[in-house]
Amino acid sequence: MSIRVENLWFAYNNVPVLRGISLIAGAGDHIGIVGVSGCGKSTLLKLLAGLYQAQSGVVEVHGACMPDDIRKNVAMVMQNAALFPASIRDNITCGHPMSEESLWHVCEAAQLTEWITSLPDGIDTFVGERGGKVSGGQAQRIAIARAIAKNAPVILLDEATSALDDGTSSAVLAALDNLTRSRTVVNVSHRHETLSGCSRIYRLDGGRLYEL
Repeated sequence: MSIRVENLWFAYNNVPVLRGISLIAGAGDHIGIVGVSGCGKSTLLKLLAGLYQAQSGVVEVHGACMPDDIRKNVAMVMQNAALFPASIRDNITCGHPMSEESLWHVCEAAQLTEWITSLPDGIDTFVGERGGKVSGGQAQRIAIARAIAKNAPVILLDEATSALDDGTSSAVLAALDNLTRSRTVVNVSHRHETLSGCSRIYRLDGGRLYEL
């Protein structure tokens, strides 16, 4: 199994947020999770990303159970893309060696090539503090390019298109399609309609998962 969650409990200040969650996803499965803001969707994703440690129960991702090992197998794209105060190149590669050919292949897959080639400094353009020199859609596609470059078997999407306008969203959706193809995906959203491409959809309510 690509993802195995069994009887997962998690609490903040002794207040349970996730109550006995169980979830199985095979390789290539696309799972959607819908729920209102504050219901624990992002907490569940952070556990699947290895950013939090399970307080009780099992979280196994691509055979890994320890957070440090889980993080190697996962790429995450969030609603507000987190960019480093560095160049587009460094935001994609995160300082890891990558050939120019591979880098441009990633940019093409993330729908970035046309925009990057229009910039005076190209791929070495500085994105500003917290990505302040690029638009929300451009920042999102840079984050997607970073995830493509990582080549992780599991992709986690946290409201990945909810902050974008319709015109920008189409480019981001095309980039996401390239990112998620043939990978295991968990996509969380507060809007059911954004999960239409998922093979299974669950509702997170009261700390529990219900299949729809």
